[in-house]
Amino acid sequence: MKSSYSGNNGNCVEVAVLPTDGRALRDSKNPDGPALVLSTAEFSAFVQGVKDGEFERL
Repeated sequence: MKSSYSGNNGNCVEVAVLPTDGRALRDSKNPDGPALVLSTAEFSAFVQGVKDGEFERL
């Protein structure tokens, strides 16, 4: 799934729900490139960290 906030500019992070539990994240501009695979707990912690402003915006 792609964020509804991303628009059509191609600067997106896509998230896939994995059949074995967890999530995979990838850059939509590079669909054949690497994916970051996280457990459900790790993904939840990542999302909470984003909400809490724990990451520096580049």
